[in-house]
Amino acid sequence: MTHDLTNRTAVVTGAASGIGRAIALHFAAAGARVAALDVNDDALRELVAEAERDGGSAAAFPCDVREQSAVLETFRVVAERFGPVDALVNSAGVAHVGTVESTEEADFDRLYAVNVKGVYNCLRAVVPSMKGRGGAILNVASVAAVVGIPDRFAYSMTKGAVLTMTYSVARDYVAHGIRCNAISPARVHTPFVDGFLARSYPGREPEMFEALSRTQPIGRMGRPDEIAALALFLCSDAAAFITGSNYTIDGGFVSLKM
Repeated sequence: MTHDLTNRTAVVTGAASGIGRAIALHFAAAGARVAALDVNDDALRELVAEAERDGGSAAAFPCDVREQSAVLETFRVVAERFGPVDALVNSAGVAHVGTVESTEEADFDRLYAVNVKGVYNCLRAVVPSMKGRGGAILNVASVAAVVGIPDRFAYSMTKGAVLTMTYSVARDYVAHGIRCNAISPARVHTPFVDGFLARSYPGREPEMFEALSRTQPIGRMGRPDEIAALALFLCSDAAAFITGSNYTIDGGFVSLKM
């Protein structure tokens, strides 16, 4: 059984950069009609152009996942253009570094709005159309959802919520043919990492990049395309017997004591 998504409609949020971008490109290469959602219009257009150059099918749908009315309308337009959604990947997310003492209310609200409410909004938009027909939902959580990580108070809270929403949807809709799983990456080399290092350690970026890489037993950060390969598997028929699962993809971070 292959990881083929030919003639299927897939919505990927946070598709303009990082993990979401890699997932959108992998899905397009696997034959899916990809609806790429993000707030970054220019980056979405670049993504669509790359997918089409590689022979895939993708379209940009600028959308702020924090706004339920915008999400519902976007999913309506996607279904009108591409047909009912067969796969949803909730990859849109923002990060924050800090303890409970250093996390301001505005920081907490910002992360909750994107990482929690954004996932809820997309789940609410897609589940009714999948009931009875079936479909695959994949939520991007984090190792921060399952182990304590220093200085990630608000981020860990949101990813824990993503994981428990995954279990809840999987249980509520298993009889309707809807599979819902999560993936929990450790550190992945994305534009966020580069920006964080530039802001926090100016002039020391290479040194700190290596230090962060060594926190993972495998000795390096993950690549977005590695996360995308797992996402493709979980949204394909090859994973038809998998639901309610959380896959850590972390270079041994959670299970290997160093």
